[in-house]
Amino acid sequence: MSLRRTAALAATTMLGAGAAAVAAGRYAAHAALRQPTGRSQPAGFQGPPLTVHATAAGQITLTRSLVSELPGTYALTGPGRHAVVGPVLDVPSSPDTVVRRLERVDRGRLAPGDRVRLTPQLYTGNPRDALGLEYRDVTVPGELGPLPAWYLPALRDVWVIAVHGLGTTREHPMNLLPFLHERGIPVLVLAYRGDPGAPRPPDRTAHLGDSEWRDLDAAIRHAVDNGARSVVLYGWSTGATMALRAAARSPVRDRVGGLVLDSPVLDWRATLRALAATRHVPRPLLPLAVRAAQGRARMRPEPLAELSDPATLELPALVLHGPDDGIAPWEPSRELAERRPDLVSLHVVRQAPHAAMWNADPQGYEEALRRFLTPLM
Repeated sequence: MSLRRTAALAATTMLGAGAAAVAAGRYAAHAALRQPTGRSQPAGFQGPPLTVHATAAGQITLTRSLVSELPGTYALTGPGRHAVVGPVLDVPSSPDTVVRRLERVDRGRLAPGDRVRLTPQLYTGNPRDALGLEYRDVTVPGELGPLPAWYLPALRDVWVIAVHGLGTTREHPMNLLPFLHERGIPVLVLAYRGDPGAPRPPDRTAHLGDSEWRDLDAAIRHAVDNGARSVVLYGWSTGATMALRAAARSPVRDRVGGLVLDSPVLDWRATLRALAATRHVPRPLLPLAVRAAQGRARMRPEPLAELSDPATLELPALVLHGPDDGIAPWEPSRELAERRPDLVSLHVVRQAPHAAMWNADPQGYEEALRRFLTPLM
């Protein structure tokens, strides 16, 4: 083969590989940023489904895995099925199975051979049907159009505005509604752009809170216009990112009295890599996925001050996070608490996946939340 032909072949191969890499990066970015389609499967729970091996009175036997052995309380979901399981039971089982306490079956039935997934979302539907709590469907005027929300009235004039995170819907915050209701705290549970019933963003892409925070800003205005003296922003995952940004940027940020940040996404590059990996993007393509996602979502290459510079924080904040979060690294949360001990309280939860801090330790979580919220009321 001549030198010219060899060089031409090499150049063609390199161009083809480059084009393939760009295309693969774009695909990976789409996988990482695609918005949920209504099924609530939080980021960090996208592993293979579990098989139901047996059921008995108050017990269910599942395929043994790191997910099925998680401590705490979770739900099992599948087509037409929703059940709640408690901790792993110390009863005889095979090396390939694990037995958990079966708390209740809300929908459908569970039978051997069924394929189910674990989720931290214990309730489905609405607060009245799922929890027996009275609420009103309200509409928040948003930047892109009307945003549906649940409003749960109570006696206090300090509202909690709850915003879910990656891969979930406003059903996820229902885990904490009984706790907040018992303390007389009004709650507004927001559906924001891209959620079922809410406007779709023009580019059909999630922005990890970078644009979604403006819907939270609209919710703060709605609360103030409807009698809230102040609000506490309570966000999970990217909802926590939205809370930080709204507290820093909202024209009515003076009405924000505190922040509750569960599994906050403080390092978006690490989260993008983790999201792409959980959605089966090959490891060599992860750097391409991050760069492509940055362009697709039009995210700034440098971290924003409210996420990277603790000196800009002006509000008391409770951070609930742990070292086993595989989607949002907890090191930035720990560093934030260490650098701002005057404002930030960190409640560490171990053996908890992303946005499942309450599920792993409900009592400890709620006690930390009670201590934080009481002075703000």
